[in-house]
Amino acid sequence: MKRTAALAAALATALAATLATAGTAAAQGAARADSYGTKTPYAPQQDLRRYQPVPAGYVPVFTENVARHGSRAMSDSEDGDAVLALLDQAEQAGGLTGLGAQLAPQVRALLDAGASIGYGNLSARGADEQRRTALRMEQRLPGLFDAIAAQGAPIVVETSGVARATASADAFTAGLVEGEPALAGSVGAPITDKNLLYFHKQPQNAAYQAYVANDPQLAAALAAVDADPRTAEAARHTVGRLFTAAFAATLTAERQTAFARSLYALYSAAPDLSVEARGTDLDRFLTPPDAQWFGYLDDAEEFYQKGPGFTGRTITYEMAGVLLDDLFAQVEHKAAGTSSAGAVLRFTHAEEIEPLAALLGLPGSTRQADPAHPYSYADNPWRGAEVAPMAANLQWDLYRTAADAAGRPGYLVRMFYNEKETAFKDACHPIAKGSSFYDLDELERCFGRS
Repeated sequence: MKRTAALAAALATALAATLATAGTAAAQGAARADSYGTKTPYAPQQDLRRYQPVPAGYVPVFTENVARHGSRAMSDSEDGDAVLALLDQAEQAGGLTGLGAQLAPQVRALLDAGASIGYGNLSARGADEQRRTALRMEQRLPGLFDAIAAQGAPIVVETSGVARATASADAFTAGLVEGEPALAGSVGAPITDKNLLYFHKQPQNAAYQAYVANDPQLAAALAAVDADPRTAEAARHTVGRLFTAAFAATLTAERQTAFARSLYALYSAAPDLSVEARGTDLDRFLTPPDAQWFGYLDDAEEFYQKGPGFTGRTITYEMAGVLLDDLFAQVEHKAAGTSSAGAVLRFTHAEEIEPLAALLGLPGSTRQADPAHPYSYADNPWRGAEVAPMAANLQWDLYRTAADAAGRPGYLVRMFYNEKETAFKDACHPIAKGSSFYDLDELERCFGRS
């Protein structure tokens, strides 16, 4: 099958899969995506037909990415077990409302779905997210992948070594080969690089690990967020819909909050298992305002632990410098002629994507929080659903033009964030006002590499 026919067929199949998944997702509250936080299933943020045209004379010669794993099962059964334990206790005491009596079967179905693929592992939806992103990458860069296939240029694949990241890499490269079968010989076996793609857990970042474990400023900020009266209010409201007033009165405020947050964790995980847990619906057990509040609590934790964090502190994101250095190193090696790779593909986790976004100053990740004023949706644009949804990705494409009179070719870089053309920081100047293309030399100057 010719490449164009293979890619067209693959895209048609991907569209059909998208529509099938969307039907289930609608039943699971896709309209409330703002409440799922970093567990939000992936969606590209720009139609590739609306990308800026490539400047005349330039051709793509290289692409690279950093991608979070796709949608996955919850890490373990802890939240589900906690919810079921309290539901069982209430049932024995005659303390369930009509709505509450409907919850346990839904929770068991979700837990069964997670266990069926292995807790923490990539789901069918997650694999499809990666596959479709790969097909769109090919569609964006058809000349590049034709050249890679013709030359047998390597496609380097790197992962954190965690199963869901490696499975994401496999799904992504399978998508590339599906769209261009001749690429099969170019795709390398996944290489594990924990220092690059699981850096938050490595010994060199012990200071960061100590920050998460026992930093007093962090502990105080998270305690202040949790202590907001709206937390107890949302918990009471959630409990009051599922349990009788008499039974709810036997629960301390802490236990009500713990139950409600465990239920929220299941609620936010359900869309990621839309294939394995088809028909499972947890939306009706949390009202939109309550779900959004618990989503905010999760976002606050992510913001302070992995995102921009506190004003004047860099502990949450400076460690992502290793990834930024590698992004630059790969395009520099290609431009210098010291790399034969046609693509470098990296698969990692939210713990790496969020710091990288803050370090690069990507949209939504530019504002830190004053310790005296906790992070809130009212005055900070950071949202887990936008910064690091499932399968979040950063992509750099490198373009080359013919050599100038001095025999030196020119190189341009274009950046995509979740497949949306994205400007580099303000100190970097594109080739023209409003352009998404930057001269590589300008980026090196802007980031202090020249």
